[in-house]
Amino acid sequence: MWLPLHTVCLRGQTVRGRSLVASILKRRANANVALFSHSAGLRAQTCTALRFRKHGDPSQVVQLENVDLPPLGANDVLVKMLAAPINPSDINMIQGTYALLPDLPAVGGNEGVAQVVELGSQVKSLKTGDWVIPKDAGLGTWRTEAVLAENDVISLPNDIPLLSAATLGVNPCTALRMLSDFEDLKPGDTVIQNAANSGVGQAVIQIAAARGINSINVVRDRPEFTQLSDRLKAIGATHVIKEEALRRPEIKELFKICPKPKLALNGVGGKSATELLRHLQFGGSMVTYGGMAKQPVTVPVSALIFKDVKVRGFWVTQWKKDHSNDGRAFRGMLDELCNLIKQGKLTAPACTEVGLQDYSKALDAAMQPFTSAKQVLIM
Repeated sequence: MWLPLHTVCLRGQTVRGRSLVASILKRRANANVALFSHSAGLRAQTCTALRFRKHGDPSQVVQLENVDLPPLGANDVLVKMLAAPINPSDINMIQGTYALLPDLPAVGGNEGVAQVVELGSQVKSLKTGDWVIPKDAGLGTWRTEAVLAENDVISLPNDIPLLSAATLGVNPCTALRMLSDFEDLKPGDTVIQNAANSGVGQAVIQIAAARGINSINVVRDRPEFTQLSDRLKAIGATHVIKEEALRRPEIKELFKICPKPKLALNGVGGKSATELLRHLQFGGSMVTYGGMAKQPVTVPVSALIFKDVKVRGFWVTQWKKDHSNDGRAFRGMLDELCNLIKQGKLTAPACTEVGLQDYSKALDAAMQPFTSAKQVLIM
């Protein structure tokens, strides 16, 4: 069920300038200072949000609008959005091609971090100044402030980097679950993945490295392949290869120094997915979480019969729904990820910070092929 969208804000409160994150962090130091007047009649009645009234090309249908502020209920929290990324699923939702679509008009964005600035009278689990992220998709995070139900958000430590917090709820969670839930991977085992430069791919590399698991990372050929390979190896990638290498005899040389993978992670589909399957060890699993090529996954009959491979799918939104009645599961996953962040073993993907007023530039950049940086809206 799609949750109603409640959006609020301070007029004209868009952070811009050379160091947007620095401005946010400066505000953090004043967390106990109220950002709103709580006196009756003095609170702003509208806010700034990125909304779309119909599905289509994001550059055409997304508009920066003022949206009415609902009253704060007893079980609600008033939050100030700090940062929110633009993910492929956000783009697909606007285009109308995603599995989960909101009632229109809707506020864009499914991920981000906010700071609690006011509590409803019955709120028990949060306090003013807490950082929170959405528990699930559908809250609409591309806005400056929001009134949200206490049960729709979960707290994070506010001593982790802002960009790590803003990008924690989707890609790192997807990576951790896929590395944990499909094969019993031990130190020295191998995972192979395509889309290795994606947000999920970079999280897979780092979490696998932290667990002592080898990673074979497949990326499309590009002019700056060497620089990309160096960057992925710097965050823990064991091997970085071009897609073409999967179809060449020299791939056998790689498996002389690295065990064949137990697990393949597919975010592309098409021929790329088929090639991943071919290199799985007997009884291994391929897990599909994305389809950037917009082509079906073809499974060779021989892989099923003679290698007994398992072909699975994963959607983190469904995982969250399945565990919505067990707060310990999500809490435990976030705690594990935050501990890796604090240990310096998990960093945010390369990000470009963009002020909310410059959303058009951010949306255009997010839709470009071979994009190397995640666009993050700073409020």
